[in-house]
Amino acid sequence: MRKFVSPAIVILLVAGLTVTGCASKKYVQEQVANSESTTNAKIGEVQTSVEGNQKEISALHQKDAEMQKQLDKMSATAKEALDRATKAGKLAEGSFVAEVVLTDNDVQFGFDNYKLSDEAKAALDAFAEKIIKGNKGGYLEIQGHTDNIGSESYNLSLGYKRAEKVMKYLASDKGFPLHRMNVTSYGEYKPIADNGTSEGRAQNRRVALVLMK
Repeated sequence: MRKFVSPAIVILLVAGLTVTGCASKKYVQEQVANSESTTNAKIGEVQTSVEGNQKEISALHQKDAEMQKQLDKMSATAKEALDRATKAGKLAEGSFVAEVVLTDNDVQFGFDNYKLSDEAKAALDAFAEKIIKGNKGGYLEIQGHTDNIGSESYNLSLGYKRAEKVMKYLASDKGFPLHRMNVTSYGEYKPIADNGTSEGRAQNRRVALVLMK
């Protein structure tokens, strides 16, 4: 005996399959959309990270360039001062701030003399006001120099006395802490002018102040 399927039932089955198919397609589309959204979000995060890294690299390059400019401005003795202070752990950033050289014309160190004249004090006052005041927390190395008249050992001692005199003045009159200063002497070993002339010797009788932080 043959069984006949009602046309109405066939229509319902087809409709059901169609609805199911549409639902499956919609589900797939939603999953694809969610996946694309997640992917786009991750791509955005990666791009943001890359941009951040590029900015950091650019900042490092800029800092290196600035450091190189500072190094170009420094004298050999200033570089030595920075190296000494860095090795001793005296600096927070290990960077050079300023170098001021007070020659005989500025501070009036006479021959075989280490006393501070009024001109010398005025020059140190200006240094303290303009440079030290604007760089609180800095570290100062004071270097004493001489001409080449006299023995090497005597000139080393004389250079030290000149630098020490400057340090005591900055500490007692300008309130710069002693623990943030260091004194050294180069004696006659680092001339900046010809010791064969009186003018050259006057320039070599000097004190150099190197401020770092």
